[in-house]
Amino acid sequence: MSTNLRDEINQLHANICSGLADPNRILILYTLADHPSNVTELAKSLESPQPTVSRHLKVLKERGMVKSERDGQAVIYRLVDHRIIEALDLLRAMLADSLENQAALAKTASETIT
Repeated sequence: MSTNLRDEINQLHANICSGLADPNRILILYTLADHPSNVTELAKSLESPQPTVSRHLKVLKERGMVKSERDGQAVIYRLVDHRIIEALDLLRAMLADSLENQAALAKTASETIT
């Protein structure tokens, strides 16, 4: 295995995967993909306490997935790159296929037993 690939994978894990390690952060990304929002709007939309959302936004910002800009008194957050949503959608499609295959196997197994 090449050193470059190993280094890229380590960077991917450190920056992207760790940023996506919490489902709430993924929900924040999907929400921001629909429209830029401030912390209060995100907290309301996600039905989560504002300090929790702020903490998740800090992680996402540190990993370069979201950026913030001041709009008067408010700080508005937005996605840096919409490809993260494309990647998440691809992973969700893989999960759906996997679950469908598992359900089909379980159905086949139960029909064989009976």
